[in-house]
Amino acid sequence: MKLDKIASEALRLNPRERAILAEAIWESLEDPYFIPDDMTEKEALALAKQREEEIEQGEAVPLSHKELMGRLRK
Repeated sequence: MKLDKIASEALRLNPRERAILAEAIWESLEDPYFIPDDMTEKEALALAKQREEEIEQGEAVPLSHKELMGRLRK
């Protein structure tokens, strides 16, 4: 089934059902920015370079220090 068909069907659900579906989908996703505790310095530098490229290419949007701290406090 195509994404537009799935979205169309999902939007026909009542708000409670949509919320349950959204939560199930959200929880099924892995964190693309998860960093393992045992990462080496070399791996960390490679990841930092990758993140920088993602920002430069517009694939990711950087957070300000204020935004980052606000998210970390939640």
